[in-house]
Amino acid sequence: MILASAALAPPASAADGEVTFTNGGVTLHGTVVAPPGGTKLPGLVMVHGSGAHSREDYRDQAEAFARQGIATLIYDKRTEGYSQFERSYSTLADDALAAVEALRKRPDVDPARVGVWGLSEGGWVAPLAASRSADVAFVVTVGANGVKPAQQQAWAVENQLRRLGMDGSVVRMASSTMMRQLVGGGVFPEAYYDPVPVLKSLRRPVLGLWGAKDVLTPPGEALRIFEESVAQHTLRVFPDTQHQLRRTTDGFDKLPGYAPGYLELVGSWVQHPPAVSSADAPPAQDRPSVEITPLRWYETTWLQLAVAALLLVAFAWYPLFRRGPAARPARWLSATGLLAVLGFLGVDVLIQLTMGRSLGPVLLGRPLPWLVLQLLSVGVVAAAIGTAVAWWRRRSLRLGVLLAGGVLFVPWALYWGLLNV
Repeated sequence: MILASAALAPPASAADGEVTFTNGGVTLHGTVVAPPGGTKLPGLVMVHGSGAHSREDYRDQAEAFARQGIATLIYDKRTEGYSQFERSYSTLADDALAAVEALRKRPDVDPARVGVWGLSEGGWVAPLAASRSADVAFVVTVGANGVKPAQQQAWAVENQLRRLGMDGSVVRMASSTMMRQLVGGGVFPEAYYDPVPVLKSLRRPVLGLWGAKDVLTPPGEALRIFEESVAQHTLRVFPDTQHQLRRTTDGFDKLPGYAPGYLELVGSWVQHPPAVSSADAPPAQDRPSVEITPLRWYETTWLQLAVAALLLVAFAWYPLFRRGPAARPARWLSATGLLAVLGFLGVDVLIQLTMGRSLGPVLLGRPLPWLVLQLLSVGVVAAAIGTAVAWWRRRSLRLGVLLAGGVLFVPWALYWGLLNV
């Protein structure tokens, strides 16, 4: 059930106060946006989503909350110890708690009514902060996840690729195999963080908000997990709304303005958190998210890199060490093998960097470069068979090395989806 939209009161000039606070030797800077002349105000610390963020990214919401009588602290997210390859939810939670402490010290704030608000990644961090301190009176989450980060990211990647018209092996490779390799290679920090134990430990009111058309967080699963895990909850779904509760047509575009009723709901709920739990029906998902399992021994990232290197050496061996007449199947195996391996490495990087947007037209559910790679892979297998015949006749070391590459290519290509439908 959504509260009816109501116009916020005209903005009285907010009283801004600059604050600094420290966690783990890092000094963070923020601003408290509060109604002027207020006393015994509830307080709200806004915790960032993933990536680099400054306090200005949340100022419009902070000003809206201030107009409803809430002192809101926004701050610049730490850069030390936080990057694509390094982050700690524990450290981010302690940053939020340091902000809570700073806000509770303000004379116009009621220290018993200060809570945290978290968007996306902040939906993992804010509950963790609240679970660590009785000073946090309540929790508000927007687009929070009930599943682990790697599982959420795999679901989001698949959404993006399917939006581009892709299907089949390329989607499975990008959303499962590639994701598991990134996690196993250590380039996806906090991939297996489980939010459920923290949610179950919370003993304070939680307001959870989701957009029905969220394509980054699996919203139906998240709402169900929150409902089952959080003792005192108010869970709401906004139709025609995306991950950040912006208006949208399909979950991918972002129209001006927030979901009608969102800002007002947060303001009224923070002022008077209800004692009785309630939840909207979970929004529909076209498919569930799938857990990302750890790599088995033969899938380890270093082994996969070694196999790719061996394939390149084997396929390049034949033309580099050419002696005597060349066998036609061997020439084809060398050429198609090199093109398939190098081409796959390039496509893999492009998918990671652009979520598939730079792969060109899609034919038969496959982007054109992937379709070409699959045809090349079939050519590699056919050429390997011909090379095996030539090697049997000549028993040449040069052909043997090339053939070994052709044989190794088959399980490698099956693993990465190049020989799959």
